[in-house]
Amino acid sequence: MLDAFSRSVVTADASTSPVSDIASLKAFVASGNRRLDAVNAIASNASCMVSDAVAGMICENQGLIQAGGNCYPNRRMAACLRDAEIVLRYVTYALLAGDASVLDDRCLNGLKETYAALGVPATSTVRAVQIMKAQAAAHIKDQPSEALAGSKLRIMGSPVVDDRCASIVAEASSYFDRVISALS
Repeated sequence: MLDAFSRSVVTADASTSPVSDIASLKAFVASGNRRLDAVNAIASNASCMVSDAVAGMICENQGLIQAGGNCYPNRRMAACLRDAEIVLRYVTYALLAGDASVLDDRCLNGLKETYAALGVPATSTVRAVQIMKAQAAAHIKDQPSEALAGSKLRIMGSPVVDDRCASIVAEASSYFDRVISALS
């Protein structure tokens, strides 16, 4: 697993030159608290995000929970929830490190082939990841939907909400897009 600093050193070492992207490393350090707040916003809502994403996927494809579907019986549903949680966890690792290598190496490497061998429908999996991507952006911006949450609405009140959080949201979205691309 590489972080932004390790990636800079490895790149510089490969080209036998000194580390030259000092400005980007300074920006990474400056975004540290926003990055931690974003990871906290996702991690503290992870179980709801995962269950809502899988439920949304199933609502759009009822065949998944019928006999013979990929979320039937309960053990397959549990596996689906587990896999969605693992994907979300690795996205947060990548967001924290500022580098997608941990996501690529430990989560996405061979995932499409494994799902194809198991008969897991890629379109449904991609849809669940898209839902988690939208949820993560809302939680990072601390803008959960009042219409959907009702009395369970929870606002974190974290200081990540400002104009600068757009870059963190974009970075998190890029990691979800990476998962979607690997599954497609």
